[in-house]
Amino acid sequence: GVVSVEDDFLPFEYGLEQNYPNPFNPSTSIKYSLKEPGLVKIKVYNIVGQEVLTLVNNFQQAGKHDVKFDASALASGIYMYQINVNDFSSVKKMMLLK
Repeated sequence: GVVSVEDDFLPFEYGLEQNYPNPFNPSTSIKYSLKEPGLVKIKVYNIVGQEVLTLVNNFQQAGKHDVKFDASALASGIYMYQINVNDFSSVKKMMLLK
């Protein structure tokens, strides 16, 4: 088939990158890529698995995205962040050091 120029810039798969910087204080950036458009949910959990907040909960186009996470209201420690979009799910850890 014919590949349009725009397709060259679309990710071939879904992905969730390690936040940067990590450890962080008080804010960090989380990058992720979407192979197809979909309803994106990114939630942050504490180390015992309780949901702390929802960072992203909306429909997004395919491509590369990033979201800032401001944890100034949270205590130091290890947190998990999870992305769910279409049939893709991934979890990573991050550390808040105050």
